[in-house]
Amino acid sequence: MKKLIQASLFMLLGSAVISCNSSQKENTTNTTENVSATDENPAPKYPSDIITNLDQWSILLGNGDRPKVLKDFQHPDYFYTTNDGVEWVVYKAPNVGITSPNSYNTRTELGQKRRWTPKEGGRLTGTLKVMHVSTKGDAQSGGSFSVVIGQIHSDDGHENEPLKIAYKKFPGHTKGSVYWNYEINTEGDNSGRWDFSTAVWGYDMSVRGDAPDAYPPEPEDGIELGEVFSYEVNVYDGVMYLTFTSEGHETKTFTKNLIKSDFANKEDMPQQVVDHYVPRGRDGTEKPNAYEGENQFFKQGAYNQTNGRNAPTSLEGSTEAESTDGKIALQYANGSYAEVWFSESSLGPGVPPAQE
Repeated sequence: MKKLIQASLFMLLGSAVISCNSSQKENTTNTTENVSATDENPAPKYPSDIITNLDQWSILLGNGDRPKVLKDFQHPDYFYTTNDGVEWVVYKAPNVGITSPNSYNTRTELGQKRRWTPKEGGRLTGTLKVMHVSTKGDAQSGGSFSVVIGQIHSDDGHENEPLKIAYKKFPGHTKGSVYWNYEINTEGDNSGRWDFSTAVWGYDMSVRGDAPDAYPPEPEDGIELGEVFSYEVNVYDGVMYLTFTSEGHETKTFTKNLIKSDFANKEDMPQQVVDHYVPRGRDGTEKPNAYEGENQFFKQGAYNQTNGRNAPTSLEGSTEAESTDGKIALQYANGSYAEVWFSESSLGPGVPPAQE
């Protein structure tokens, strides 16, 4: 059909017919029908046309599929391209779907194939805008109405996360928050998460509502949906350097040692962690060498933090949201999803901070 349409168009124009590549592999997920673009701003065909290092990544989609070869691949519901004057890769994840074995949250998220230790280091950058976060959820839970847009994940030990970068916006607010979490790599028992959250623009993760539909005041220095910002994660010689930039906002930088703990003694635990975790029996300490020697890898995309479970009043806990029985079209129609657009991404070795 595509060849016939092309032929007809070119005949009308009096031009030669450009034949399609007949060797292109047929794949029901490699379709461009749902790619949003205009005649003036046609979308590129595949995400690999925009993010050219996709050979260094695999992906987990919101339906549980795990493609490992991403060149000339896309999925019309989860991973595709668009153009609004800028070329973007779209990552979309419903509130309810098939998840990874250790998570209740769906994601359309890249996973780095290479592993590296904090001493070896690595560097990840991204330029993006969050287009939608779930409008369903429970304001008492830290995860509701949020999406993780970048991670470092450990592949050893407790398999904890030295870094999660997230965006969150409460319903009815114009501005949302960007924050990053460091998961304390506990000494001994690791039966529950111990996240220490730091605000970039707006609030950190610990700012919640007093009831499911009671929201805190809107953050004054927040980021709106559709507002572009960038982050850089540079791990060099065991130290993580974070930089966040956005036009019209103060550039923010942070430093965190990944091989020497700041939380090896109980008196060093941040008050935020004490307030939220000690009442739940989590009052231990971190390994003195934190994540030293553990293999790490980057993740990037849309890791939806709202799900369909009942929500306990915990910092990181599950988030009650209308599930619509996991039906993707219904979830997208009623706002039960997260959507993130990336225009730029780079991946490589860590660099000395003086060279940044």
